[in-house]
Amino acid sequence: MSNSSTITALVHTLRHEAEGIISVELRPWGDTVFAPFEAGSHIDLHLPNGLVRSYSLLNSPSDRGRYVVGILRDRNSRGGSAFVHEQLRVGSQLTLSQPRNNFALDPHASHNVLVAGGIGITPIYCMFRQLLALGKSAELIYCARSRKEAALLEQLGGLDAKVVYHFNDEKGSVPDLARYLADQPRDTHFYCCGPTPMLDAFESTCESLGYPHAHIERFTAAELPPSEDAQDSYSVELKKTGKTLNIEPGLNLLDVLLDAGCDIEYSCREGVCGSCETRVIDGDIDHRDGVLTKAERAANKSMMVCVSGCKSRRLVLDL
Repeated sequence: MSNSSTITALVHTLRHEAEGIISVELRPWGDTVFAPFEAGSHIDLHLPNGLVRSYSLLNSPSDRGRYVVGILRDRNSRGGSAFVHEQLRVGSQLTLSQPRNNFALDPHASHNVLVAGGIGITPIYCMFRQLLALGKSAELIYCARSRKEAALLEQLGGLDAKVVYHFNDEKGSVPDLARYLADQPRDTHFYCCGPTPMLDAFESTCESLGYPHAHIERFTAAELPPSEDAQDSYSVELKKTGKTLNIEPGLNLLDVLLDAGCDIEYSCREGVCGSCETRVIDGDIDHRDGVLTKAERAANKSMMVCVSGCKSRRLVLDL
């Protein structure tokens, strides 16, 4: 793994936020300096058990010298969130990535509607507070299975802002997003972070309501199979070095690029963190990531090389 942008941090505080959710406050270790970040950003935690996991920053971008993430103990944890909840200790050292942002706010939006599902409140809370601090028009819809499983309720209650809550056990049903999102101006920007079913429902609802500005943040990989017209084998030209590589059936594009000596940042290998995004000069991409929007995919200008493939016989990358 490329480590050119990793930093060392100290686990300063562990705090219970809700049932199954803790927050982790990280501060610089030694002479490390934390870079500033934007609302919607996330960092990768390089855990001592060898796993790397991405978590959204929930504290204010105006904070200097600390990063705070909220972590749900996943019922189907593959070792990441379980390690954090069971073994991470105050005073531990951790390696972090620099903050990255695949979920940036549009500064020109006249109105903003933010939708959070469960632990998806972490980036949404940061974004909501930032919009309010900037005097922007914004409202929040916060959905969770129950009130006891919803983090940051006290903090949200202290804001002078419009917040709509939907707790499944109290309402007796899952949220009807079409009802919650109806009757908004067409130029409103909508943002959603939450579990995959909610994100899928959010995207389809925004499309059916005719809202063109819908943004999502996935924190689990979307299981996207290759397209029917995806190529089993294709050539990859590296524009800067002049090399041509052959991708044979069963090979992963990222692995082939790394074997060829390309210096590519990568982390999740699941198409959700955005670290391996690579500019595409020519070729028809088979997008299988959970980062790019539909418009960005259609533009065909970049790809996540850890999961995506190619529909044409030739791909030209800016490497």
